[in-house]
Amino acid sequence: MLHCRALENPLTIRGHRAQWRFLVVNTAPAPASSRIPTFDDVRTARARISGAAHRTPVLTSRTADAGTEATIFFKAENLQRAGAFKFRGAYNAIAALDAHSRQNGVVAFSSGNHAQALAYAARLQGVSATVVMPRDAPEIKVAATRGYGAEIVFYDRYTEDRTEISLRLAAERGAVLIPPYDHPDVIAGQGTAALELIEDVGEIDLLVVPLGGGGLLAGSALSARALSPTCTIVGVEPETGNDGQQSLRKGEVVKIPVPKSIADGALVTHVGDHNFAILKNAVDDIVTVTDAQLVETMRFFAERMKMIVEPTGCLAAAAVLHGAIACGGKRVGILLSGGNIDLKTFSALLGGR
Repeated sequence: MLHCRALENPLTIRGHRAQWRFLVVNTAPAPASSRIPTFDDVRTARARISGAAHRTPVLTSRTADAGTEATIFFKAENLQRAGAFKFRGAYNAIAALDAHSRQNGVVAFSSGNHAQALAYAARLQGVSATVVMPRDAPEIKVAATRGYGAEIVFYDRYTEDRTEISLRLAAERGAVLIPPYDHPDVIAGQGTAALELIEDVGEIDLLVVPLGGGGLLAGSALSARALSPTCTIVGVEPETGNDGQQSLRKGEVVKIPVPKSIADGALVTHVGDHNFAILKNAVDDIVTVTDAQLVETMRFFAERMKMIVEPTGCLAAAAVLHGAIACGGKRVGILLSGGNIDLKTFSALLGGR
């Protein structure tokens, strides 16, 4: 097990001295619907997804290091199967089902990355999948989800409730609902990305993670608290959708109207209950970035590192590269959560300098 030495100068985040918090979770058995996952679940997920999910590379950039006066490690989940970290949680959740539960397939709701990840993971495991997607979901994500063999049911994200639609479909078909983030096996699967990152680079002082519904941040927190217990953990949201930031500061889940941002994978109204049970104890802060900063970060990855990262995937990197988090002299792990963006949209965003 890797351990991180105590920092002599605790990190300063937006003018506040970081407070170290350690996650304590009741390990007694609980129903799957209410069970809060632990690091043991992350290790179990790693065994389940081994050979199916890629162990994505950790990349570095001298330009990023110089600009931040830090040592930056980018965990490139944009190079994961189906183009995003979501494959980890989706595959793990399906693999955890027994044979009877698989018979009538699975149902999910997603703006895109969980949709295609679940569709692909279901196909690999011989399970049928139905995905509820917003009508304005990126065309590339819709095409990929359909291409992996899933049935798509569209809804209007501003007037209809995707959870209600999905619950109805699951009940009608006798299928299992696997939500994109508020699920213990999904959280555990997502935590394997940070587990790999810390195994590969050793001690880190700061872990920065994109935040939408909270699955990746919660899973990452489980791994970081187990492997680098004194590192600071920060989530990053789009400025217009800071429900997680409000929730962490208030100490309870805060719901907001559907936000608008180019970070389509983070357009949620609130974090999940399973996720917040972890975040409130294990995460030090949540900060926000603007759409303009996301575009500039996309440009950085395209021009300097020769790769495509979607807006949502740039959230954590944007916060570090644009100074929302003070990280000078630190070893910083950053999760790049996905790379699923069509070239037309990518070119239009980067062309608007």
